[in-house]
Amino acid sequence: MEVKIGIRNAARELEFESAQSAAQINEAVNAALNGGAKAISLVDSKGVVHIVPAEALAYVVIGAEETRRVGFIA
Repeated sequence: MEVKIGIRNAARELEFESAQSAAQINEAVNAALNGGAKAISLVDSKGVVHIVPAEALAYVVIGAEETRRVGFIA
């Protein structure tokens, strides 16, 4: 699952592949924005934990799951 997080006052966005499902990521983002949580914590596919303060979130893009292609693309 591709995840892109825009952070206020930062020139670049945080982009990584996550093993979490879209529902789990959506739930974590909603908890940070609506539930009063101080930060959002997501784990990428390599096991690295990304923690972003909730007040610093500008946007979150949750991409579709992409299967790896095998062979040549014509």
